[in-house]
Amino acid sequence: MELLIYLPKMDIKVLVLVTTLIFLIAPAFIILFVFVYNQRKKSHIEEKALMRVTFEAELTKTQLEVQEQTMQTIGADLHDNIGQLLSLTSLTLNSIELDNVERSRQKIDAAIDLTMRSIKEMRLLGKLLQGDQLIVIGLSEAIKHEINWLERSGKYIIDYVLEGDLPAVNNSDKDLILFRILQEVLNNIIKHAEATQINLKMEYADNLLRLQIDDNGVGFNAAILPVNKLGMGLQNMNKRAAIVNGQVQVNSQPNKGTCIIISIPYP
Repeated sequence: MELLIYLPKMDIKVLVLVTTLIFLIAPAFIILFVFVYNQRKKSHIEEKALMRVTFEAELTKTQLEVQEQTMQTIGADLHDNIGQLLSLTSLTLNSIELDNVERSRQKIDAAIDLTMRSIKEMRLLGKLLQGDQLIVIGLSEAIKHEINWLERSGKYIIDYVLEGDLPAVNNSDKDLILFRILQEVLNNIIKHAEATQINLKMEYADNLLRLQIDDNGVGFNAAILPVNKLGMGLQNMNKRAAIVNGQVQVNSQPNKGTCIIISIPYP
């Protein structure tokens, strides 16, 4: 009170005015701060939800593509392999001459052998029909099944090496995405590379899973992605790996083969 008594009237008015403005503006700032905070929080929640939806959509797409690839492989094998075995079995049985016992026995034995081979092929197809279920038994085992099927064509020499121990706890979503990228790489090799040798190496260290695929095919200029299905395939691989914070590195030169390295944080 003593201070106010000695202050000029103008200064008192200014002091009152400033104090009033502070009391009026402070709540407005608080309300604005709360509003901005809530908006950012809402935006963050929506962004996370969108990322989750995008991830789940990509995962579903990947599962469907793995199943489609599996069915294409099965269809080709039924036509090219099992179909031929069964046709040979039918021809062999129809050519049996009952008057010639020894000759008939040989043909029956041949038909039995062809039938057993057909059954073996069907069992292998049964394993392949599991599709993405192979991932459940482990990524490395799924890769072995995939390259084993490719080796049976007789067109490729394939070497697969696993360096280091994979984590005891796997990540089935990342396994599926990595497996699908591998299928795309192998499809590109089959369609474009004209290769005879394929080397695969998978290693795990420092929470990073790394899969390297080399071929001795015709290669291409990696600095300029070709404007065709190969270029689109490589872009799809990068997009798919990015979904799980991974990356795809492509090294290639014309007539010097191709090296593709897929790196994914794991698990």
